[in-house]
Formats: sequence, C-alpha cells, structure tokens
Amino acid sequence: MSQKKQNKNTKYIFVSGGVLSGIGKGVAAAGIGVLLKRRGYKIGSLKCENYLNYDSGTINPIEHGDPFLCEDGLEADMDLGTYEKFLNQNMGWPNFTTIGQIYKTVIDKERNFGYKGEDVEAIPHVTDEIISRIVNAGKSNDADIVLVELGGTAGEYQNAVYYEACRIMKTLHPKDVINIHVTYLPIPKHLGEPKTKPTQMSVRVLMSMGIQPEFLLIRAEEPFDKRRRYILGLKTSIQGENIVEALDVQKTVYEVPIRFAEQNLDKKILKALDLPVGRIYLNDWKNLVEKIVSPRKSKIRISIVGKYFMTSKSEGGYMLLDAYAALIDAVKHASWAVDTEIEFNYVNAEDVEKNGTKALRNSDGIIVPIGWGNRGVEGKIRTIKYAREKKIPYLGLCYGMQLACVEYARNVLKWKDANSTENDKNTKYPVVHDIPMDEKYQVIKGKDVSMRLGAYDCVLKKDSLAYSIYDKHNGFKDKRKRMVSERHRHRYEFNNEFRKEFEKSGFIFSGTSPDDFFVEVIELPKDVHPFFIATQGHPEYKSRPLSPHPIFVEFEKAAISYQRTADSK
Repeated sequence: MSQKKQNKNTKYIFVSGGVLSGIGKGVAAAGIGVLLKRRGYKIGSLKCENYLNYDSGTINPIEHGDPFLCEDGLEADMDLGTYEKFLNQNMGWPNFTTIGQIYKTVIDKERNFGYKGEDVEAIPHVTDEIISRIVNAGKSNDADIVLVELGGTAGEYQNAVYYEACRIMKTLHPKDVINIHVTYLPIPKHLGEPKTKPTQMSVRVLMSMGIQPEFLLIRAEEPFDKRRRYILGLKTSIQGENIVEALDVQKTVYEVPIRFAEQNLDKKILKALDLPVGRIYLNDWKNLVEKIVSPRKSKIRISIVGKYFMTSKSEGGYMLLDAYAALIDAVKHASWAVDTEIEFNYVNAEDVEKNGTKALRNSDGIIVPIGWGNRGVEGKIRTIKYAREKKIPYLGLCYGMQLACVEYARNVLKWKDANSTENDKNTKYPVVHDIPMDEKYQVIKGKDVSMRLGAYDCVLKKDSLAYSIYDKHNGFKDKRKRMVSERHRHRYEFNNEFRKEFEKSGFIFSGTSPDDFFVEVIELPKDVHPFFIATQGHPEYKSRPLSPHPIFVEFEKAAISYQRTADSK
C-alpha cells in the first residue's frame, strides 16, 4: 500500500558517482528502489545522461552498449533495463533524459518566444527544464519517491547543470531531497591497504557545488575497517553509520538489494526522508539469489553470433558483451527457471564468414540477434543454415528472423540471389524490404528513415510452436484473440510478395500483425526441425529475473533436449 496519504510531498533521492565511470550507480539506485518498493512505496525514476544525442538509438553499441528498448518506443541507456528488471515496472520517455533533449527543448521554446524576451541562460532556464523533468518522472508514476541517477562522474563539466538542478531542489525543499554518492575505495597492490583520498576528493567536488551527500556507498573489492570509516566520516562530514559498503558481488548483481538490506540502508534512507519504515517482503528475491548461486542440474552451450562483440583488433580487440546486454540477461533469467548453467559461446559473425562454422561446434542452441547493415551478414546466414541443417535449436531475433527468411529462400527455395534490400538494393528476390512511411505503422527516426519502435501486437497461429510457448506460460495479451505483444526496433520487413511461395514449401508464418500486414514470427514444422523459431520483435527486452520470457525458457529446454539426444548417439 502506498504511504502517500501519510506524506503528501514526493521525495527525491539523487544518486551520483565519483572517482571513476561505470561505478555502478544504476545498480545501486535500482537496488535501493527494490527495497523501498518492497516497503510499500511507489517508485519513480529518471536517468540523466550527459550526451547531446536525443536518445541512445543512434549510438553504436560498441560506443555505449546495448540501447534498451522500452514499451513506448524509447531507445534508452542500459540503466533503464536495470530499473525495469529490479523494480518490475516499465520504463519509458518520462524516465530518461539527455543533455541533447534538454537543450533542444530550451532552444525550441526560445525560438517560439516561450521565455517572453528573457536572455536564456543555463541558470535558471536549463536547470528549470531539468527540474520539470524530475518532477514529471514522479507524476508519471504517481510516485512517493523518485530516484534520480546523475550520469557521468562528479566534476565533469558536461553534467554540471544536473548537479546545479539538484542543489536548487535541495535548497527549496530540504526535507524532501537527499543525496547518495557512489564512490570507489581502491586497494593499490603495492600498498595493500584501502586508500580514502579519491573518495575525499570526490565528495569535496560535490561540496564545492553546494551539495553535501547524506550517504556514501563505497564500492570496493574487500570490506573496509573502522579506521577507514572514521577517516571518511571525518573528512566528508558524513555520519559513519551512513557510510555503506557496496562490495563487489561474486555471482549476480541481484544480490545488491539483499546486501543493502543487511546494512539497513533502506531504513536509514526512510529515516532521512522522514517516512514510515513499514514491513518488507524479500523472500522471493532471496530465493532467486539462492537459485542463481546454487549448482544446476545441467549445463548447455549457447552460441550467440553477432557483429558487435569486438572492438577493432588494432585497438586491442576487447570483447564487448554490453552490446548484447539485454539478450545475455534474458538467457540468464531463463536458465535459472530451467535449472541449467549456461556456457556462452560468443561468435563474431565475420569470423564465420572467413573461417566457416567450426566455432559453432558443440552448440546446444544458437541465437542470431539484432544487427544493422551488411557487415557479417553472410556469416549470420551461414550460421542459420548450420542450425537448420544440423537441427540445433535456433532462435532468431529481429535481423535473425529476416536473415532466416533469406537463408531459407536461398538454400531451400533455391533463390540464390535472395537477400534483404538493406544489403542488396538490386536483388532479384527481395524477401526482406523497407516499406513506405505510414503513421499507423512507423515513426520518423531521422532524415529519410522510418522505423517501427516500441510495443506492437501480434496474432499467433493456433497450432504453431509460437502459440504453444505463449499458451504454456500464460503469455497472451488477449488469449481469445490469440494476441501477444512484443517490442520492436527495426526498419525492414518481410516482403509479402513472397509469402505464398514460402508457405507452399512448408515454411510457417506463425505470427502476423492484427491486420495481417507484417510478418512477426516464423518457424519450421516440428517434423522438419525440433525447435526453429524467429521473431521480428525483441522478447529479450521484456525478460525479468523473476519472470523470464517464455521464448527463452522453451528455447533452453529445447537445447537441453538436443544435448541429451546428441549425448545418447
């Protein structure tokens, strides 16, 4: 039950980071949100990004990780995915802002004489816009408490306006605003002891901006001693009991809320906000963590064949798993439900092009995920052919569905020139193509670019594999209409001109849009392949740790069965 009747004012918790980027502000904020929500409060959130991009959709995944796709079509930072998974509530446009959005709004308002001739400046006009978005994040969720994550690191010039907005809110509403600073306590190998100076300097930067944090969350590899706690309290003017350990977790980030609860962080926060503590229920969360850290009944090898795993070899060739963060999370969520351990085999699609399918050997399941452009495409098509012919469970996501159609056209229908017009404008068999802009189907993403973004409905064929999956897990949006809903992020579609030819050969279009205009799900008959399914949507973005997506659960069950069958031969 919400506590709002007892406390009329919405409360705001600002979460900032210091010392280094990637410190874990998003996980910390989400972990705090879990505890406060479990104590009966409605939680709102806002992620404040520093970049000038309007959203995350145009950023190369290698640059900033996998853009998280929301129900309302927002392409956001990965932290919104963290909030959805921890808080078990949908995020969207009210929960995400960038400096680009803010500047554009202010400039557009100025051009339309919205400021009535004032000289428009960072303070108060930019900060006013930021504050309005923070307040709106609370209103959109009817929130009691709003978690505001300030992107970047304290002291960067790019995010200074966010901190100034925070200072202003704290000045105007001192009883309704608190600050939590996430920082790092390094243990240099040559010294062998924790050093507090980086944290001291980070807090000093905050204090120079007029912000005195109430709490410190100390990221560290090992627990720190009373001496370090005393020094930090003395040098930062933060009470020792409000200096909380945020140690590296060994198995899963879903341990974080439990570790915070053990230190009574949620109780201390509610006390600082002058809110009732109430009771808390965490048994299901504790059971989840116990399941994650416990040994599994089986182990399967899942190959993910993508094009965004590696940076340039000339730059060191780093493996970048963040480019497929939502997918990897979805596979993990399902693995806990079916009690299996996942051995991930990350395969660069270009390597399959050059070296063949040897990297796919011993796969128990194969996934071809989202992608853009023609780099690595032939490697993906070769991968799909391998999965189809070897009868290895296959799951195609977005581009993985489109290319499954191309592969089938080439190697089963014998249309050797078949392709997507994204890769070959002059192909004789454009089985995947772009369609003219229509407002009822698409949104304008940029100049001459239209896309389907956000949640779209799909009607499933009654006796299909897709129908059985959703039916088994009560996944229908409207079972009477055989309707499900998945999030979309793409601009090319299956070409209906070829649908009849595919169906004549036994190919199954098991899901289409309610008006039958878009192909949404394809599959092969079970007597041809035990588990071959692909979707134009993105089920990975709807998977959550306590409710894994049905498609991934059944895909992994099929992989376990395939492994047992292979072992028995």
